Amino acid sequence: MTGSARWGMTIPVDGVPLHRQAEVARELEGLGYTDLWTGEGTSTDGFTPLAVAAAVTQHVHLGIAIAPVFTRGPALLAQTAATLAATAPGRFSLGLGSSSDVIVERWNAVPFTRPLARTRDLLRFLRRALAGERIDEQFDTFAVRGFRSAIIPDPAPGLLVAALRPKMLALAGAEADGAILNWLSAPDVARIAPAVLGQAGVTPAARREIVARLMVVPTADAEAARRIGRRAIAAYLNVGVYKAFHQDLGRDALEPMWKLWAAGDRAGALAAIPDHVVDELIVHGPPEACREHLAQYVAHGVTVPVIFVLPAPGVDPLQACRDLAPR
Repeated sequence: MTGSARWGMTIPVDGVPLHRQAEVARELEGLGYTDLWTGEGTSTDGFTPLAVAAAVTQHVHLGIAIAPVFTRGPALLAQTAATLAATAPGRFSLGLGSSSDVIVERWNAVPFTRPLARTRDLLRFLRRALAGERIDEQFDTFAVRGFRSAIIPDPAPGLLVAALRPKMLALAGAEADGAILNWLSAPDVARIAPAVLGQAGVTPAARREIVARLMVVPTADAEAARRIGRRAIAAYLNVGVYKAFHQDLGRDALEPMWKLWAAGDRAGALAAIPDHVVDELIVHGPPEACREHLAQYVAHGVTVPVIFVLPAPGVDPLQACRDLAPR
């Protein structure tokens, strides 16, 4: 299967109405996709599409990458995760992440403070709550008094941590069932994976997962793909956490973009992104070339590649899913 035992797709599939997403999920499973993963940004919430998919599929694994640790209370997040895990037994993974100050503070009016500690505390709380424990404890960043979930999923869902930088990667390696990565090149994975797989934690390293959401523009028009890729790179990598991540990686080629963006020159910032950076971070080309690029991520340590199809002129998103299905 294209060098990977697992092969994921992001749902909902862009360009397909939400009322048709059930049939899409069924088709994706039939095409051989082993995983369907959601996110939470400016589109749907992360859990509803998974519930829809759970109702119409039999075997495909379902995951959210990620549920922000600030935007739901601890008990509500435990209840939501337990409900979905019990609806699709053994088929659900919960990805946790700090998200960003944009989503947390600007959009949800929640202070974005101590993100590492909040993620750690919520991970520990959920591990116990999803096992059916009664929780009455003061954590470092919140307190829970007298909560016990009435739903105890068997098995409990896997808990993964979205991680980019060393401390969050260390948390993923030491206490979670794996890490969720994005916005990195295949060689970058080789630098990051040991921080997750090389620690003794709750899950043996041999079973710990590294999930990566990978941006794919499935078109043979390289210039069109790079234009789309530049817009996506500018939108994401000027956010503080992603900028710091790529500075850590030594991606100095993005310094001109960061300077121009900070100065308010959006057009100049886009133009300053070199082709080779786009080609490293954005998977593009005909379907077979995309599959080969995705396989490089697997070769460097990703266990679950998850495709995110970026809209491209003249490309039908659902047909792109068919074309990119595992071989």
